[in-house]
Amino acid sequence: MSATLAAYETSGGEAFQFWVLGTVAVIGALATVLMKKAMHSALSLAGTMIILAVFYLANGAYFLGIVQIVVYTGAIMMLFLFIVMLVGVTAADSLKETIKGQRWWAAACGLGFGILLIAGIGQASLTEFNGLGAANAAYGGNVEGLAALIFTKYVFAFEITGALLITAAVGAMVLTHRERTERARTQRELSEQRVRDGKHLPPLPAPGVYARHNAVDVAGLLPDGTPSELTVMQTLRKRGQVRDVSGEALADLKALEQRSEERLGRTRDELDRAERDRADEEASR
Repeated sequence: MSATLAAYETSGGEAFQFWVLGTVAVIGALATVLMKKAMHSALSLAGTMIILAVFYLANGAYFLGIVQIVVYTGAIMMLFLFIVMLVGVTAADSLKETIKGQRWWAAACGLGFGILLIAGIGQASLTEFNGLGAANAAYGGNVEGLAALIFTKYVFAFEITGALLITAAVGAMVLTHRERTERARTQRELSEQRVRDGKHLPPLPAPGVYARHNAVDVAGLLPDGTPSELTVMQTLRKRGQVRDVSGEALADLKALEQRSEERLGRTRDELDRAERDRADEEASR
């Protein structure tokens, strides 16, 4: 009787863990949707996945907890982070809708998922069910019980799911593969094509304002003093990470350099004076 009551009771430590980690998981989920930068959204989603793994481990589902950390958080999310860092997704890219009506479809799917989630939680709250401990004890452990269900009762569904995943992977490779049907053009042919099209033939001008800067985020100046758009890559311009090279900014920079030269000049004079005093003291000895 006491074991049955313990299955329906929650200890103080479990309640504290749930409310603290659950709050952090909800905040991470909201940050995943509301963050403007893809990198921040991915990190928030990774934190939410780790908290879900902690919930699995705390409830005795050790296999699911380890899989959640190793497969989803450690492999899939890290791969997504590497892709974001290599490709460079900006906030401006997320504003372009490639599929018409996708916001309405997303809202409808979210509403349907919320209804299913509420119905499932209500069903679990109103209906009595066997605890996880009893299911694990029937097979000698969590991993053993999960293996028994996968390879006996749910083996057909498990194999069908694996076949669907393999089919999806092969289909993705087929859709993204482009068979070359013509000979690759040589460097000379590409150069001649650029001449015919009237494109920019020589290399692009280097970034920076003469001898003052050579950073990639500083636009070079044309003879009339206006910044050249060709000297800064398009990615930095879209991100708004190009530094100001207007006349006012250059004047401020020149004033800063002048103050630095004056300070260095005073320091040099002080060193020369100290050297002369030391020489005079040695001569007097």
